Amino acid sequence: MARWRLRSTGGLRQFSTCRTAATCILGPGGWRTADGSITLPVGAGDGAIQTMNGDSPIVAQGLGHRYRRRSPWALRGVDLEIPAGSIVALVGPNGAGKSTFIRLCLGFEVPDAGTVRVFGWAPHRDRTRAVGAIGYVPQSISLWRGLTVDEHFSLARAARPSFDVAYAQRLVGSVGIEPRAVVQELSGGQQAQVALAVALASRAPLLLLDEPLAGLDPLARRDFLVMLREHTRREGATALLSSHLISDLEPVATWLLVLAGGHLVLSGSVDEIRSSHAVVSHGDEAGVGRFRGVSGEELTLVARKDQNDRATLEEIVLGYLAAHRSTDSGNRR
Repeated sequence: MARWRLRSTGGLRQFSTCRTAATCILGPGGWRTADGSITLPVGAGDGAIQTMNGDSPIVAQGLGHRYRRRSPWALRGVDLEIPAGSIVALVGPNGAGKSTFIRLCLGFEVPDAGTVRVFGWAPHRDRTRAVGAIGYVPQSISLWRGLTVDEHFSLARAARPSFDVAYAQRLVGSVGIEPRAVVQELSGGQQAQVALAVALASRAPLLLLDEPLAGLDPLARRDFLVMLREHTRREGATALLSSHLISDLEPVATWLLVLAGGHLVLSGSVDEIRSSHAVVSHGDEAGVGRFRGVSGEELTLVARKDQNDRATLEEIVLGYLAAHRSTDSGNRR
């Protein structure tokens, strides 16, 4: 049986367990193990749900980052502004820079070029205020297997006085999860719901979810998205979800960001993007990019309004990714 203790250390709280010999620190940046990995979604600090100075949730200008001095840029020249209250689909292939962008927003990485602001604050400098306004669900959700769902909520409450235990219990109850259940007895989809409930019950005005749907079955994926959408509508929160599959996020997304090769290739309102693109399978019409349909036919994405040939969001993303790949290949020659 693991033994847990809570102590204050200069404004930080430490949780440790003799079973894992790991030390978990909850500071302005969230829950960290000794190796620096996130072990539980972080939530907002006290009062973070209040108005954030009237600034946009995320603004980036010329943002760039690389992990080593001479390594290729993981992200470069990114300019964007995310409107408050939106559900943002951050999509792109593996290695496009999605996780890097989220880490920069959290202050886990420092920009090598340009700036990123969270409600007007630079996360790597104003860490307490910026990250205190964020609820975070990491790519690899890692809850304590031997603890119950309610015990996770109690830990979150002990670390964050603003954490709403009753709200977290209602969230998991709405998808049939018993708060007294032990985590190791839950399915992967149920554990994802618990992690989301921890982030939402912090009532943070900005939610950053890194590949949260990876590995979930269709029903669990739908439950996750419904819980998120209802919360953002009720609380007025902004949510950013990353994925390499736009089809996962299309039912709920109101804003779209497409990354390819570390560059932002498309940004805007989902409704406006949908209404201003069409896909054709005939002629030599110049377009944004060409790609193959599910039956192998060659399709061309064009930037024009056409009620008859309106492109799906997935086709739009494919067209822009194909255009970037073609440009990138040309630049290497």
